Amino acid sequence: MPFIPHTENDTRAMLAACGVNSIEDLFDEIPPELRADALNGIPAGRDELAVSRLLHARAAQNAQPLCFAGAGAYEHHIPAAVWEITTRGEYYSAYTPYQAEASQGTLQLLYEFQTMVAELTAMEVANASLYDGATALAEAVLMAVRANRKSKARRIFMPRTVHPRYRDVVAAIVRHQGITLELLDYDSAGGHIAPASLPTEPADITALIIPQPNFFGALEDTDALTDWAHAHGALVIGVVNPTAMAVIAPPGEWGTAGADIVCGEGQPLGIPLASGGPYFGFMCCKQKIVRQMPGRIIGATVDLEGKRGYVLTLQAREQHIRRSKATSNICTNQGLMTIAATIYMTLMGPAGLERVARQCHANTRALVQRLSEIDGVEILFDRPAFHETVLCLPRPTAEVLAGLSERGIFGGFDLSADYPELDNTLLVCATETKSAEDLDAYTDALREVLG
Repeated sequence: MPFIPHTENDTRAMLAACGVNSIEDLFDEIPPELRADALNGIPAGRDELAVSRLLHARAAQNAQPLCFAGAGAYEHHIPAAVWEITTRGEYYSAYTPYQAEASQGTLQLLYEFQTMVAELTAMEVANASLYDGATALAEAVLMAVRANRKSKARRIFMPRTVHPRYRDVVAAIVRHQGITLELLDYDSAGGHIAPASLPTEPADITALIIPQPNFFGALEDTDALTDWAHAHGALVIGVVNPTAMAVIAPPGEWGTAGADIVCGEGQPLGIPLASGGPYFGFMCCKQKIVRQMPGRIIGATVDLEGKRGYVLTLQAREQHIRRSKATSNICTNQGLMTIAATIYMTLMGPAGLERVARQCHANTRALVQRLSEIDGVEILFDRPAFHETVLCLPRPTAEVLAGLSERGIFGGFDLSADYPELDNTLLVCATETKSAEDLDAYTDALREVLG
């Protein structure tokens, strides 16, 4: 029985007050091509047994191919304890409350999450998470515009090596706010932003975005880029892979002064691929600009008896308090995902995270070495990389991926749609979940497809 309290008379009265004849009329401004078709694949109401059989049959249709695709979502091993604990009742139904004192356990866990993320990135402050990596970057751009008061241009340098979907989301969110996104092209040999290609006397710049590693898996020259940005009065926004932070320099240590704002996608920290979500975003910053940070921040204090307690802090600017003065419409967090990530990081510890990162790197190097020995397959960029690499193929990428799919292998990401100049290229990734036999299976399948 649906939990809808309105009777038919209630609905008709509300529609009449709105001046429309049906609920459908309320959505008439949505273009027809953007509207979903009828759910013809879902049959009319059936009993529990029939529905259960139907769902099991459809679930069985989901293939389980060997996955060598990354491109922002990564297949990592998740210890069984992570979601066994996360789905306990006291966690599974928990939500950061408006009256913080009512849920000290939830706030303590989120405080621990913030601490771990800040340590992983070597930043001073972290918030309690955002919706996903793409919207976290959009919020970071808005935050940089607010925080860099010396800059009047609202001008952001956005490298093309940033994830294409992240760039799309940022453009959609900031395009009506007087913010200009200027794309920086990448070096054709290294697949990175060459510091020497940046202007020597640029006009007013608000912020420079630095992905590490970038969308191609290549490592950017973060020290030189960070120092260049600061020398020209711009803030630095780092977009990082949290797994990589266990083995490469974190953004808080970039250049002379470190990045100013850091964000990224938290999915690698114990969140399953799940067909694309839900995931969560994280954000960190320097203490001096923390009042411009969106979202929830959990703080620790003491009560009248000197006992430690946890509170929501720096919330007065958010829309649930002062909407007209809000810095963002973000006034919540991905609570369940951050619980899982906190448990994952706790179980793994620094040594475990480093082992995962090193194994990912080793597997990717081993895979690329095997694949590049096939006739016609070449490594595109000569830059040091982490997690994934771009390969050139002797045949159209779509055809190759289709052939691999027929052999039970999800072979990677076709770059041609987002980078037309990279026709017949493939972004491949291997995490710690892949064995030597898996790498051999991919190599044999690709050789067969190309042969």
